[in-house]
Parts: sequence; structure tokens; C-alpha cells
Amino acid sequence: MMAPDGIGNLLRSSREQANLTREEVVLRIAEVLGEDFDPDNLKRWELEIRLPTKRYHSSIEEVLGIPVSEIVRTRAISKAYRLQQKMATRQDGQEVPPVKRRVFITGTLAVAGTGALAGLAEAHEGIDAALSGSSNAADIAYLESVFERNTGGYRGRDPQRVLGQMQDDLKLLGQVLDRPHTARDRATLVRTAAGITGLVAIIQHDIGAQQGAESWFTTAARAAQESGDRHMLAWVLARHAMVGLNYGAPSSAARRAARAQRVAGTTPSAAAALASAVNARALAGLGDRNGARKAVEQTQDMIEQLDNIALADNWFGYPAQKHSVHLSQAYTLLGDTISARAEQEAALALTDSPSVMTRALLALDHAQCLRIDKAPQTAADMATATWNKLPTGYRTGLVQTRAEALRDALTGRPRARLAEALSA
Repeated sequence: MMAPDGIGNLLRSSREQANLTREEVVLRIAEVLGEDFDPDNLKRWELEIRLPTKRYHSSIEEVLGIPVSEIVRTRAISKAYRLQQKMATRQDGQEVPPVKRRVFITGTLAVAGTGALAGLAEAHEGIDAALSGSSNAADIAYLESVFERNTGGYRGRDPQRVLGQMQDDLKLLGQVLDRPHTARDRATLVRTAAGITGLVAIIQHDIGAQQGAESWFTTAARAAQESGDRHMLAWVLARHAMVGLNYGAPSSAARRAARAQRVAGTTPSAAAALASAVNARALAGLGDRNGARKAVEQTQDMIEQLDNIALADNWFGYPAQKHSVHLSQAYTLLGDTISARAEQEAALALTDSPSVMTRALLALDHAQCLRIDKAPQTAADMATATWNKLPTGYRTGLVQTRAEALRDALTGRPRARLAEALSA
């Protein structure tokens, strides 16, 4: 399960080119470290049973002459490859087709803009009211399928259009919630309600409707709490934390992420991994470098323990691509541009071409890294080109906020260039 162009092959080929045995390299690394070094570590690294952590990177560079930037890059490739292989294999060892994102259900409404948001507000009121009080089995089954279908992402669609397409299903959800049910059906229904309203909150977050996102996430958490599904609740709380994370309130994000971690518990899960990654980004935004790096390591350890369901490539899972997107932002905030670029490269390799928002955010992270590395004009040019290529529906919310953060960090002509593009 080794990546052909990953860290294992790089370490082995570099050692062989230097005419060194594993034992000789182990002794030299121990000498550089000034402490004992497990003789089996190098073998594990070359076979990619384990990957070398950051504390060993400079020692490897000194002994084998491999630049730290190349160690970080190939390590990220190996990490992504391992997760891809894990996702592509069932527990019984049988190969399965690659996980594909499910497309959104096509509703009867295709309205956008203020009309869609007004309809959403009405639907939200009905759902929230129904959760305060105490059917049809076919309606419950249909709503479960709505949640499943809608976890797949935008697939290049305008987020506002997606909201419009969901309105009929949201109205049905409010109506079904208001009916009497058996205890079992009610538990299933409110869990489904938590998932669907959580997805609406994610879209509201992405388009910059912060108040709407807060409101929908609160409703989603209420439904998840009633359902008794702690993983659903942890997922909602972790996603809710991203509102503060992406819109200038890292302290709030850190508190919500910590709560999500407590709810998720110690067993590795997609929700726990997401909460850990959000916490890492929040701590990086607060300037807590040690805390952020510790949270990054915790997330990396956790993702390697996730099963195929938790690694599913959708909004409810925590796939390798999403992991690298989060780490890209965490490392960018920490100013660790080498690690950030490695994660950006890994994320892009795992990102489907229609993922307009993800690609834009990764490009803006890259531009921010260029600024940190004293190339402000190149950063402005890259960000401007990224912005100009975006469909109109994506020039708002999360992408706009990330672009404006770069603009505000620039000065002089680079700032003016990006500011002109953003105001056009």
C-alpha cells in the first residue's frame, strides 16, 4: 500500500544512492538527534507502515540530504494514497468502485436570491415549531433519502439554486414533524431533520448568510439532541463551529469545536475528526501555535483510524480531501507555507473538477502563502485570476471572505490590483 511517488520510495532510493544500509542511517539519525532512535522506524517509513513525523524531518535532511520541503510534499502524497486505498477496499478485502459524490435531488422549485431565502425562513419556522411539540412511513423514508442525496456537495451548482431546489422538501419535513409518531419513527425523523437542516445551514454558511446559518445550525442541534444520536450532534456542532472559524470569530469556533469533541467522545469518527480539524484551525487563528500543531497531530492520528463510512466523500464524512483542505488553512494561518502547499497539492489531487468552491479556496490559500513568502504581486495576480474565473454565484460568502482577508494583508500595488477585481 505504498504510494509510487511517496515518502517511502524517496527514503529508500536516497539511502541506496548514498550506499548506506538501514542500520547506518539509523545510527546517523540517532547521532543527529542526540538520543536513542528505534531501529525499526526507518523500515516502517520506507514501507510506509508509518510516516515520519515533523520532529524527524530535519534529521532526515541532514543524514540523507533530502530537503524538508520534499519530505513534507511526499509525506502528504503517501498519506493521501493510504487513505484512498483504505476507502477503496472493503473490510473483507474485496475491491469496490471509488466512492462517488451523490448528486443533489432535483426539486420542483429552482428559484434563487431573496425569494429562495424568504421561502427558507418560512420553512425554518415550521420545522422549529414542530420540534417543540410532539404518519406516514413513506414520507419518513422519502425524507431519509433526501438527506442521503443531499450530502454529496454542490457539484458545480450555484449554492443559491440548490437552496431553491430544497424548499419543497423542507416544507414536507415541517409538515411530517408536526404529525404524531411512534417513539421509534420520531427518533428516526428528528435525526433526519438534524441532517437536512444541518445541510441547509452549511449552504447558508457558504454563501455568507451568517445569521441564517446560526439559526439553522441551532435547529439542527436541537433535532440531533432529541434524536439521541451523539455522532449527529457532534457533526452539527463541529459544522456550526465553522461559522465563527470562517467569519472572524475564532474564539467562538474553538469553544464550539471543543464541545463537539466532548460530544463525539474518544472513539474515532468523522465528526470527531472534523471537530479536531476545526479546533486546529481556530487555535491557529488565535495564534496558539503549540495548541494548533497538537490539534493537527491529533487529527492526523485520528483519520488513519477511520473506517470506510467515516471516510466517505460527502458532507457527512471526513475524506482525505477534506482533511487536506482543513490542514491547508491551518498551516497557512500558522505561516508554515511548506506544509500548507503540500496539503494544497494533496487536496487538489483528490478534488473532483466540478468542486468550484474547494478549488477556489485552495487557490486563495496558495496565494496567501505566496504573500507570506514575500511574493505579494504574484499572490495578488493569482487571487485575481481565481476570482475572475469564478461563476457569479460563488463570488460571495466564504470565498469572498477569504479573498478579502488576502486583500487586507497586502499593501501598495498588489492590494490595489486585488481590490479592483473584488469591487468589479
